[in-house]
Amino acid sequence: MNNKRLIWLNDKIVPLAEATINVLAPTSQFGANVFEGIRCYWNEEDKQLYAFKLDEHFKRLKNSMKMFRMEDKYTVEELKKGFIDVVTANNYREDIAVRQTVFIDGFGSWMAKGPINMFIAPIAKSRNDIEKVKGLKCCISSWERISDRNLSPKVKVGANYINSRMAQMEALENGYDSAIFLNSQGKLSEGPGSCLFVVRDNKLITPPVTASILESITRDTIIELVKKELKIEVIERDIDRTELYVCDEAFLCGSAMEIAPILSVDGIVICDNVGELTKAVHQLYLDVVTGKVEAYTKWLTQIYKE
Repeated sequence: MNNKRLIWLNDKIVPLAEATINVLAPTSQFGANVFEGIRCYWNEEDKQLYAFKLDEHFKRLKNSMKMFRMEDKYTVEELKKGFIDVVTANNYREDIAVRQTVFIDGFGSWMAKGPINMFIAPIAKSRNDIEKVKGLKCCISSWERISDRNLSPKVKVGANYINSRMAQMEALENGYDSAIFLNSQGKLSEGPGSCLFVVRDNKLITPPVTASILESITRDTIIELVKKELKIEVIERDIDRTELYVCDEAFLCGSAMEIAPILSVDGIVICDNVGELTKAVHQLYLDVVTGKVEAYTKWLTQIYKE
């Protein structure tokens, strides 16, 4: 445990060891919490830490609270202030990841809507070097992805991630690096905590938001960047399992993993090395999130004010 690490908890910034939660609260017993995983990237030339798409993350967080029928006492300005305050208090001068979680506290049942509290927990997390990434061996999971008919993947709620846990643990136990879900229609959905893209005939294809996927901020970013900057067609449509076996490239994406290339699925090799388009997408993404592309600095929030 890093005793110098500071956590924002219930309007106070405290050492990690003091950031404790009631074990009988609905968040502890039932996974009654919603959260965002937000990345910040250090730009050595600018001597600045840039948070990526804060407004979009906070909008999704509040939407999750609404869909999960939680009380809501935080304004977007309060969410942002708590985020910046705790990152600044830790004085990070490196890439980091921040978990911002709103949870149901108290002694209520699994049906409780409140009281709510929040913690914000930053930690150092370096960006991936695509030249050193070995690529993933994936399998199609035997577990079906949750859907809007049971536990909607649109809600970024802690309890939903048990679905991803089951798929990922199954994959690891069977000698794979990760898994890919099918939805209730038998079409490709997403990975555990990640969205899926495939490349066929120099077109980038991804399942639609109606395919039981999270409305991913990283996914939206990639779609926009590939269209505008790489001038490559992006198609949102249903994808069959067997299309993965014959595609030219494939990758998973998310705030935490950035871009993770897939080299094989179910033991069938897609490509021997990381594909050229995957490399180009990852480099463009990193250039944008680190403030190196002027056209997209609107997506960045400076943590350290002059």
